[in-house]
Amino acid sequence: MRYRTLGPDGPRVSALGLGTTSLMGIFGKRDPDTVADTLRRGLDLGINLVDTAPSYGKGFAETVLGEVLRGRRDEVVVSTKIGCWSPEEFDFSPGRIRSGLEDSLRRLGTDHVDVLLAHDIEYGGRDEIIGTVLPLLASLKREGKARAVGVSGLPLPVLESAVAAGGVDVVLSYCRYGPHDTALEKPVADWRALGVATLLGSPAAMGLLTQAGPPSWHPAPPALREAAARAAALCADRGADLALLALQFALAQDDLAAVLTGTGDREHLEASVRAAATAPDEELLADVLALFADVPGPSWPSDDGNWPDLPA
Repeated sequence: MRYRTLGPDGPRVSALGLGTTSLMGIFGKRDPDTVADTLRRGLDLGINLVDTAPSYGKGFAETVLGEVLRGRRDEVVVSTKIGCWSPEEFDFSPGRIRSGLEDSLRRLGTDHVDVLLAHDIEYGGRDEIIGTVLPLLASLKREGKARAVGVSGLPLPVLESAVAAGGVDVVLSYCRYGPHDTALEKPVADWRALGVATLLGSPAAMGLLTQAGPPSWHPAPPALREAAARAAALCADRGADLALLALQFALAQDDLAAVLTGTGDREHLEASVRAAATAPDEELLADVLALFADVPGPSWPSDDGNWPDLPA
């Protein structure tokens, strides 16, 4: 397992981390014992970074992770979030943030987290996030509730605006660095120069870059879906897996502190760990990149209407 530093003075983290978004049930329900077994297997294989959130299964992901952390808390760099409490509920008010964090700490069985992120900040107002939430995160850090604080979201201009405001140690971006979309490349280099660490979530772009293809609810536009289907077919013809190729592509980006993979089951996890230790097939990667080269709009909109006057 390769390791990197989470920021200039941060902890040593595995380049491959574990994400728990799939425990929301958006890709199907997960058995708690199977999930816990998979998480423990990841730790045994040298993964020491796990990202979660209260909205992932309405506390389910944090509860299962809390069980896994018993007796192993010191081994794990734990990241969780505030602001999004369920897929339908965003509330960035100070009182809700404080009470929600205490609920998360209780589920996780710890008195602090290593990383605390404002979740999908495009769903909050710019003045609210910059004027209230970032200062509150700084207070929570001073109080010892978190070792590092930051923001997560999809639209890169929103994340850039938050970093420019100051007080951000970590950014979690998702779906914005892969064979389909390399828009994160310049921001992540700029943020690293500022001492801000970047985590990449969902290198398979929420199922877009998989052999099975994206779920029906996926927001990718038709042209991007079609290119992804062609890339998956090409990988299959050559005995490869598009999702693992996307993971390898992301892990080769040295400016990223870590790349988070989902925690479906042991077989999927172990395949990801093997892929992380192997360089991508350069010829196959070049052919896949070519399939996406002329696709207009490699991403999709998110709810950033509360952040006016930002570039697309």
